[in-house]
Amino acid sequence: MFFKPLFLAALGILAHATPLASALGSQCSAPLGSGAAAPGDPFWMQNIQHQGVAPFNSDASTYQVFRNVKDFGAKGDGVTDDTAAINSAISAGARCNLGCQSSTTSPAIVYFPPGTYVVSTPLIALYYTQLIGDARTPPTLRASASFSGMAVIDADPYIPNGGGAQYYVNQNNFFRSVRNFVIDLTQMPASASATGLHWQVSQATSLMNIVVNMSTASGNNHQGIFMENGSGGFMGDLVFNGGKFGIWVGNQQFTVRNITVNNANVAIASIWNWGWTFQGVTINNCQIGFQLTTGGTTEADQTVGAIAVIDATVINTPVFIQNSQPSSALAGSLVLNNINLQNVPTAVEVANGQSVLAGGTTTIQSWAQGNVYTGTSSSLQFQKANVAAPTKPSNLLDSAGRIFGRSHPQYENFAVDQFVSVRSQGAKGDGVTDDTAALQAVLNNFSGCKIIFFDAGVYKITNTLQIPAGTQMVGEAWSVIMGSGSAFQNQDSPTVMVQAGAPGSSGILEITDILFTTQGPAPGAILVEWNVNSPTQGGAGMWDTHFRLGGAAGTNLQSNCPQGSDSTSCMAAFLTLHLTPQSNAYLEGTWLWTADHDLDGGEELAIMSGRGLLSQSQGPVWLIGTAVEHHTLYQYNLANAANHYMGLIQTETPYYQPVPATPSPFSINSAYSDPSTSGQQSAWALAVQNSQNIIVFGAGLYSFFQNFGQACLDSNTCQDQIANIDNESTVWVYSLSTVGVNHQLTIGGTAIIPQSQNPNGLQSTVTAWTR
Repeated sequence: MFFKPLFLAALGILAHATPLASALGSQCSAPLGSGAAAPGDPFWMQNIQHQGVAPFNSDASTYQVFRNVKDFGAKGDGVTDDTAAINSAISAGARCNLGCQSSTTSPAIVYFPPGTYVVSTPLIALYYTQLIGDARTPPTLRASASFSGMAVIDADPYIPNGGGAQYYVNQNNFFRSVRNFVIDLTQMPASASATGLHWQVSQATSLMNIVVNMSTASGNNHQGIFMENGSGGFMGDLVFNGGKFGIWVGNQQFTVRNITVNNANVAIASIWNWGWTFQGVTINNCQIGFQLTTGGTTEADQTVGAIAVIDATVINTPVFIQNSQPSSALAGSLVLNNINLQNVPTAVEVANGQSVLAGGTTTIQSWAQGNVYTGTSSSLQFQKANVAAPTKPSNLLDSAGRIFGRSHPQYENFAVDQFVSVRSQGAKGDGVTDDTAALQAVLNNFSGCKIIFFDAGVYKITNTLQIPAGTQMVGEAWSVIMGSGSAFQNQDSPTVMVQAGAPGSSGILEITDILFTTQGPAPGAILVEWNVNSPTQGGAGMWDTHFRLGGAAGTNLQSNCPQGSDSTSCMAAFLTLHLTPQSNAYLEGTWLWTADHDLDGGEELAIMSGRGLLSQSQGPVWLIGTAVEHHTLYQYNLANAANHYMGLIQTETPYYQPVPATPSPFSINSAYSDPSTSGQQSAWALAVQNSQNIIVFGAGLYSFFQNFGQACLDSNTCQDQIANIDNESTVWVYSLSTVGVNHQLTIGGTAIIPQSQNPNGLQSTVTAWTR
């Protein structure tokens, strides 16, 4: 009975007031203003003209990107079994189904108008699929009383009689999104193992604006999410009502922002991970908040490695955190920051009832359990105590004093005529035509008074595309902007591919559901230079927007770049994303990936891109659920930066290193604040130079290979050092997990924390390091 107001609250988050543009295109007579959709209008996505293309699909001339489930026979009347119709909408055309591990050539949006869709077996969410409900009136997916199968939505099905084999490899199960749904399990018996989503996924995946309703009967077996493996990922703006478990999750790493669980037995259960960050948690009337399987210190007995929780409110719940095993040494790291407890007798306990931290009605400012380091010393303490709380700059916080978060803009209150299509304005998106001039004209003409709609396609540009401050642009199934040609060839004189705001510009800038790439070789490409500074908190940002270098159709960097390739012909970029000094930015669920394998063929690749994310911004910058992988010099580099919140960051070192060793085939360029690689054979995962007020709240920094071999994993010698902080910076690092690395943290070039002090499963974990 409390469901409806909670869901309206979730929608209220999505309805973040869109600030007005600060600049107008030449065809604009007035700013865009507020949404003009009438009360009964459907979500704009339903009626906008759908003319997107998948140019590299084997049947490109007829392939359909956008699919409305009602066009495939779904009724949404709450009575008809719509399972077959919906699965037909998902699978129609040459798509990556059973027997296909991955593909970039068959993107799809499967759209659900308002209604109640009864399903009796799982909806199979195929690779490169976005399942999107009407954001104005989210549809309900109702499991029938006789529902049979893993979950209402299954992102990685088990093959019947397959001996545990699945459709997709869980660590490579990329490019998925589910948003704007109510999933109703309440028609199923309380005793049934009912599950809302089987979400076994990896990077470039998201769940957003979802409510799952489950049984509240005593002893029920319902759960909102089941996730047993993978390498993710981001999810946010979720509500779970009832159930044995709100969510039951295991994955290498994940970021969760804004999750609410009501009336479950256990709100959040986890059996294993390397590191998870929860930002913004509300738990009401549950028996246990977090139930964690702990105690493992080797790969053979892997359990929960690290949990970091920031900004939680827990009400009328007897136990907030319950570990399965007592611990006097690191065997399950835990960090709590700004936890408000109301009628919660026990904050942290062991399953046998042993209290570790008393609760009550109180606020836990900063508390940690695990190996804690301070200053530049290599000495450590195993602590179950208060630790140094980060100094949180006010511009990183919302009005309630919590780390700021902003939901993925969906423009749900805007009418179709408030959008302009780039294909309707002359851009082709066919991966061949030079669309530079056509795209620039759309931006010059309509930024500030129209939302720029990038119909699905691959838009090739041959020079810098300038996005003015004031632009709001949205893609369709990750529309691709691809830099190509002579402008991007010289690493000694790099050229910006996409300029987000002119240098010194101020205003909003919103980019959603876009993918940036190059057509290689492109050793001189800076994919995105981010200049815009928004006076509105979180007004300049990217959501579910990714960078993919090589390994996909159209990039010219696929089977021609196997192990041992000529580095000159397989260079994909100079720098992937540059946040310039005057900019600020909000990035959520963003993946900067240099391909280690071909998504359309499967072969291992030796693609080389110089640099990952360079931030020189003075802030505020929020990096929420971001990942940067396989760049030559570094993944994250903060140079003369300030006021950053980073949680959880995830990296992988290039698989080909140290052959050649960093910085080869690139060279150090001081104009771009490149960190020293002296003595380094492999890329830095994180480099912090002369930067202040940096909060790293969760990090998974991994080095799995040496020249594509993995023998080094057994001895954690794939890389000696992976994260360096200089002596001038002020940084708080919590929940740092590393894999394959000898030394976990380096200060001023001197390695200070050996991983041998912190075994915590396959990974090693530093609970906290502060200075």
